Amino acid sequence: MSRAGAGPAAALVACVLLAACGSGSTDATSAVAPAPAAKRVSVSVTQTGALPAPVQDAAAAAIGSEAFLLMGGIDQGEASVADLLRATASGATRIGSLSTALHDASASSLSGAAYLFGGGVVESFSAITRVSPATGAAESAGHLPTPASDIASVAVGDTVYIVGGYTGQAPLRTILAWRPGESARVVAELPKPLRYAAVAAVNGQVLIAGGTSGEAASRDVYRFEPATRALTRVGLLSEPLTHAAAASVGGAMYVFGGRSASATGQTRRILAISAGGGVREAGLLPHALSDMAAVALGGKVVLAGGRDSAGATQDGILTVSIGAE
Repeated sequence: MSRAGAGPAAALVACVLLAACGSGSTDATSAVAPAPAAKRVSVSVTQTGALPAPVQDAAAAAIGSEAFLLMGGIDQGEASVADLLRATASGATRIGSLSTALHDASASSLSGAAYLFGGGVVESFSAITRVSPATGAAESAGHLPTPASDIASVAVGDTVYIVGGYTGQAPLRTILAWRPGESARVVAELPKPLRYAAVAAVNGQVLIAGGTSGEAASRDVYRFEPATRALTRVGLLSEPLTHAAAASVGGAMYVFGGRSASATGQTRRILAISAGGGVREAGLLPHALSDMAAVALGGKVVLAGGRDSAGATQDGILTVSIGAE
């Protein structure tokens, strides 16, 4: 919700309604066989706070079970920002600044620290930055093999996996693995270049849904298995989707909002995706939104900022509660 309309919204409760396609293929380019969908759950969404200013395309990393860091993004004037916010479900406070303004970076938490990957303004950056959750102090932690924005990242154990992206000149099809103190390395390649994918870890595996390939939004759901480096297309979304947010709760990946290939094609839908690639519609956001930040905190998901179908940047903080039906 934008600043002009800020204020708690009534909780929206919806149960999972629809089943879609799932897994069975071991070849990432082959046809997809039906798979069990994610279990039925009830989902409620409530606006619980507001950011100091509207922002979209910010990077977020959880710090404990109640707070997260929100880094960079694009403000309502379409300019990149360097803001570093410490946020909870009820609000956020600016605790520092990044060394440069940027957007479309990604962030993940490892061993009590937050790590920021890539991002861009006019050009894309290759920096990996360690950010202290306590002070906001930032220091270099390495570099990606190539500059990249429009990426997604997720931690599995002691490793962060970085999916797709854009160099500023060409989209990427790589999945990178990175650990603190080591160089990022390519561990798999997607069947096609992919930007703005929704990514989360479920049962130690990385699920990748939607995104932009070329100029088209994707319906594909992939599963990457870190232990074997196997990449499999395991499902299909009912509609092409890109610029969505994602988080993992209770053994499923939840995908929030997003849009079609059109910049005004935002959706309210919340999707639940099982580790096997089965997809269900799980609920609705209060408004159609894309380009939000998402973090799982204490069994809930907190969403921050975003962009609506009129092109307005948002300042709302939404809390998503997910429970057994």
